[in-house]
Amino acid sequence: MTQPEVRKWSIIGPGLVAAATGVGSGDLVATLIAGQKYGYALLWACIAGSVMKIVLVEGVGRYTLATGNTMFHGWRELGKWTSWYFVPYIVIWGFVYGAAAMSASAMPLKALFPGTPLEMWAVLTALLGFAFTWLGKYRTFEKVIAVLVGIMFLTVCGIATLSLRNIGEIASGLVPTIPDGSFVYVLSLAGGVGGTITLAAYGYWFTEKNWHGPSWMRVMRLDNTVAYVVTGIFVAAMLLIGADLLYSANLAVAKGDRGLLDLAVILDERYGPIMAKVFLVGFWAAAFSSVLGVWNGVSLMFADFVGHVKQLPKDDPAIHVGGRYYRWYLLWLTFPPMLLLFLGKPTALVIAYGVLGAFFMPFLGLTLLILLNTKHTPKEWRNGWLVNTFMGVISAAFVYICVTELIKVFN
Repeated sequence: MTQPEVRKWSIIGPGLVAAATGVGSGDLVATLIAGQKYGYALLWACIAGSVMKIVLVEGVGRYTLATGNTMFHGWRELGKWTSWYFVPYIVIWGFVYGAAAMSASAMPLKALFPGTPLEMWAVLTALLGFAFTWLGKYRTFEKVIAVLVGIMFLTVCGIATLSLRNIGEIASGLVPTIPDGSFVYVLSLAGGVGGTITLAAYGYWFTEKNWHGPSWMRVMRLDNTVAYVVTGIFVAAMLLIGADLLYSANLAVAKGDRGLLDLAVILDERYGPIMAKVFLVGFWAAAFSSVLGVWNGVSLMFADFVGHVKQLPKDDPAIHVGGRYYRWYLLWLTFPPMLLLFLGKPTALVIAYGVLGAFFMPFLGLTLLILLNTKHTPKEWRNGWLVNTFMGVISAAFVYICVTELIKVFN
């Protein structure tokens, strides 16, 4: 795109891709259970979470546009220690996440077509995501993500409108309160929902979309804000559904992806099979958008890592969508994880996945604070005191979540 085209922006962009990819089925269950346990009381935390993501992802975008560098380049500038964390993380994370994402996308399809095997749908989902991200161009990828976001937004938010008869109670949830025992849920909703490695992939999608340089800052900020406002509404809708269907009736759903299937059963009992099927379609759209986003975005991050190791130029086709290093990671995400569908998850691998994953969001928040306050970023684009305050609070929340997640892993 040329400079005059800056005025012809569209709100559908990398921000929507990052937001949709980050909010997977596990986040939806966490939000649903928060509604189940505390009703509408934590609605404010969903809004706080959207603001947190806007601040954090804007920092990723600002660093990328101001410097012309990727996040991995920035991490390398902070020292080789960042690679010691990033490399085992992206390898182990990809292996375990690949299997989890396939299963999450398969579960609603199995429920929609009773009697069919979960493994069949998981493998088909993986092959579809693989073929699309192997052959597809970024523009097509972005449009498909936008369609999936539209499906998940309309289905889940449509069901949530059935809760609007409780508008007074819903409004009370906008006042910040922390019910007894809810502190970890508050942090999870505010800091954890939608928080994955794909937040760092935001800047990589700029390159694929041809957004380069500070002239795109205004467009990036609008793109990022709109995307996380949409995501915030979506997450809040899940909390409303949990509060309306589960909290008031004293019902519970299982943890993990199974919880969304439990919700579909409850919707069937309350509103009939059509409503349950509509929800399952939205569940599938949310899960499959994460598959496509990870297969594309994290593969770009891996390709960038290889490019740095081999000292390749930024415009080398091998490190972009369709390049051989990008495709290496696509293969890793797709085929080895299929073994886990049939063999189960080895305990040591799950522990390593949990430990490395718990550290990622503190790693991102703290490294951004350093990069955006030092010589690594041009002075005019560094953090101000207000953004530093927000990022400091966000990073502290992530550190706390990290500690609680590590406790869970080793208990």
